[in-house]
Amino acid sequence: MKRSICVICRWLFVLHLCALVAFAQEQQFANLGDFKLENGGVIRNCRIGYRTFGTLNSDKSNVVVVPTWAGGTTEQLKSNFGPGRLIDSTTYYVVAIDALSNGVSSSPSNSRLQPRMRFPEFSLRDTVATQHALLTRVLNIQHVKAVVGISMGGMQTFQWLASYPDFMEKAIPIVGSPRLAPYDLMLWQAQIDALMRDRDWKGGNYSANPARALDFAFGELLLTTPPDYNRRKTREQVFADLAKAQSDAHRFDANDKIRQVQAMMKLDIPLESAAKTVKAKVLVVVAKYDHVVTPGPATEFAKLLGADLLVLDSDCGHLATSCESQRLNEAVAQFLK
Repeated sequence: MKRSICVICRWLFVLHLCALVAFAQEQQFANLGDFKLENGGVIRNCRIGYRTFGTLNSDKSNVVVVPTWAGGTTEQLKSNFGPGRLIDSTTYYVVAIDALSNGVSSSPSNSRLQPRMRFPEFSLRDTVATQHALLTRVLNIQHVKAVVGISMGGMQTFQWLASYPDFMEKAIPIVGSPRLAPYDLMLWQAQIDALMRDRDWKGGNYSANPARALDFAFGELLLTTPPDYNRRKTREQVFADLAKAQSDAHRFDANDKIRQVQAMMKLDIPLESAAKTVKAKVLVVVAKYDHVVTPGPATEFAKLLGADLLVLDSDCGHLATSCESQRLNEAVAQFLK
């Protein structure tokens, strides 16, 4: 009888633990009030979304912060956490944070007080400042093991190094950049222009996202390379995908995208002076054939920092993080030890 009770207790404990883990992975929000921006503007009633994975240890020394990529959400990041994945959440306490203007945290698409293009322009420095406020003021975390981010998450990781050089022990910017190269600026501006010049734009007061097929085509062309794309797609698939994109009114909100792109384009970390202030150990990851975030500035900053540099050299372009995921995950795991 006692043995049966013990077995039941153990199962109840396991179920309780599973429930706690599941809850931790659910969407949570922190209210930061009116948040002042570096340009003097204010995000009214600023709200930051986040999720946590794993268990925080007693001295809070196992925290890894992971910001989202452009247009991405913490929901989309979930598959990157766990044994054998990008971050092992059985070892580290992962705090994944939704970036401003991703449709979850305060954004043009969800702000009641500053909707659509009334939502103020902000910088990635502002985005990182909201994340710092979340960690220090809401979660009471004053120092972290590492900051790790992919693409725009990598840009935020570079900004973390510049804004709060004492806050982390290690940093891993992955296919990000401390400043967008001229090629990058041109392609991002072209995407903004495509949205704003579309007949459905209406000054940001559209009823359905503008330039849907063209916006989709930009992503398809830029995220990878011609050899990889031609290997994966048929002519018939291309026409079907374009037709589907044209009728898809629920793509990532155009106003949200514009404000995030503007923030990325503003990013311009002074490499030499910033390198002198960085305290953390840094692993910079670039993709050799990246056409979205060209690797030059990140490679240059890595040299100035004396940082470790991992070059992903597949022909997958910006998507090399997926094509070479095993190599990337192993390198990240080794660096975090």
